[in-house]
Amino acid sequence: MRIGTLFISLALFLNSHVLSADPVEDESQISSIEKLGEALFFDVDLSQNRTQACATCHMPSAGFADMRANVVNGAVSLGDDGKSLGDRNAPTASYARFSPLFHKNSEGQYVGGQFLDGREADLKGQAGGPPLNPIEMGMPDKPAVVARLLEKPEYEKAFKQFYGEDIFVDVDKIYDALTESIAAFEKTDQFAPFDSKYDRYLRGEYQLTPQEDLGMTLFFSQQFTNCNLCHQLKRQPAAQQETFSNYQYHNIGVPVNSAVRAVNGVAADYVDEGLLNNPQVDDVKERGKFKVPTLRNVAVTGPYMHNGVFSDLETVVLFYNKYNSRSAKRQINPETGEAWKAPEIADNISLEELKTGPALDDKRVDALVAFMRLLTDKKYEYLLDRGK
Repeated sequence: MRIGTLFISLALFLNSHVLSADPVEDESQISSIEKLGEALFFDVDLSQNRTQACATCHMPSAGFADMRANVVNGAVSLGDDGKSLGDRNAPTASYARFSPLFHKNSEGQYVGGQFLDGREADLKGQAGGPPLNPIEMGMPDKPAVVARLLEKPEYEKAFKQFYGEDIFVDVDKIYDALTESIAAFEKTDQFAPFDSKYDRYLRGEYQLTPQEDLGMTLFFSQQFTNCNLCHQLKRQPAAQQETFSNYQYHNIGVPVNSAVRAVNGVAADYVDEGLLNNPQVDDVKERGKFKVPTLRNVAVTGPYMHNGVFSDLETVVLFYNKYNSRSAKRQINPETGEAWKAPEIADNISLEELKTGPALDDKRVDALVAFMRLLTDKKYEYLLDRGK
């Protein structure tokens, strides 16, 4: 099946199952701040045209990523107005609670935060962005959002119960409570069950195949790959509750997604400066860097890279491998049959990390992909082979 057809058929299926994570069916069931956040997470009435909720771009049935069909095969998300397209791929909300607050570490490296450039320190800050973003949920201002809340007596009752009788007196306070509630829901185990085959293997409940075992060995060995330089948080390999990101920022030389830029209205000469777009960052050496994503559910949450430029997980591995391989074959993008495009930003590329380790043959590429498939939460395993 062609990639485009696969995305369309998969997205149509997921669209019909977007609420399969058992959202609150009746706001009168709101018994906690987490349940309030859950109701808000699924509420399309918090968007201008009442068509889009948090769950639209972070679908519980699809690894909390956006798998809807659109003209760019899901590389970026469609907005509430039915025509606006973003410029960055919607990251999975799976395991997002483990990203630390945005800060500089002892080595002077930026770490953590939410969004691909860390511009919000935490989940609460992130939750406040989409409702007011003109190309996402499109609400004009906070009072308009509050007015939508007041349309539902159950919300008014719940907010007063959890945040005080006078919570609706101050628009900023009620909006803050809204974001806190959504963040509380996103911190529940529904987003981070740690029940993949990898987790079950660590608990002695699953036996790795030889290919998966090879992939795990390669992944955690700096002698053979560079994967764990950025995609390992805990010091010891095969640690329980590993999130597979150190939450740092790197420029890995990702090219422009020309297909997206051709239709989303962004100027042809626009350059996404990544971390430098964060208002807290003004050092040009951070230009073009993006936060290292978790690899949890990576096999079912493509397209890949910050702009969705690659459709297949194997392509991602081969993209990294091009830095270490002199083979002419490895300098070709298998999705286009042409040479890899030039980086959007050629400055500050993390060549030291990217060039660590030897070139990989096909057997090892396939083994790494097999290992990353192991990181799929149990409830999403049915998606792994869909369309094949």
